[in-house]
Amino acid sequence: MNLTQSRVSFMELGTSPQRPRNTTMPHAAIGDGEATAGRTVDEAERRRLFNEIFLPHTAQAFRLARWLAGNAADAEDIVQEASLRAFRGIQNFGGINAKAWALTVTRNTAYSWLLKNRSTAVVFTEDLDKGEQDRLEQPGNNERNVSTPETILLARADAESMRSAIAALPAPFREVIVLRELHELNYRDIAEITGAPIGTVMSRLARAREMLLHALRSSS
Repeated sequence: MNLTQSRVSFMELGTSPQRPRNTTMPHAAIGDGEATAGRTVDEAERRRLFNEIFLPHTAQAFRLARWLAGNAADAEDIVQEASLRAFRGIQNFGGINAKAWALTVTRNTAYSWLLKNRSTAVVFTEDLDKGEQDRLEQPGNNERNVSTPETILLARADAESMRSAIAALPAPFREVIVLRELHELNYRDIAEITGAPIGTVMSRLARAREMLLHALRSSS
């Protein structure tokens, strides 16, 4: 389902993304002259790479962290930790898609942080019942460029209703709908960030939209 008509509703949730208040370049104690991947990466070079690759995407990283954590305060902690991880591992960036790499680091950091601090808030695929797992893995074909009662309902949903409906989704569904509709990433980038095959990404998106529609119908 191509959500052209509903894009406005989704994008209302992502306009003017808030930047974490205190996100700055990490000042980690890292030794100069560390050898990695056949070359030497000193601290000055590491800082230059961090500024070019990760720092421009901290606003998007914060937005993703906020959706995964559920509040801005925890999102700030997550982005700070993700920034440090990115700084320490900046030489591992493959040079293909800086935004996707930054969001991958943020996503992985968010789940590590949540498991440590709020483990009951994390629902992974394996935590779903068998029926949900089966539906999750079914091939999705929900990207039709047509108007339907479902797309009209999504388009007319107000931002607060949409925000509440997305926040209530289990983590595997919430992250793909946020990455697709708010960050406007393609399937390949979402697959890279989540570590799931593209077919699974499509299936999760289709299922997430079904769940959103059900939630919006119930609340209307």
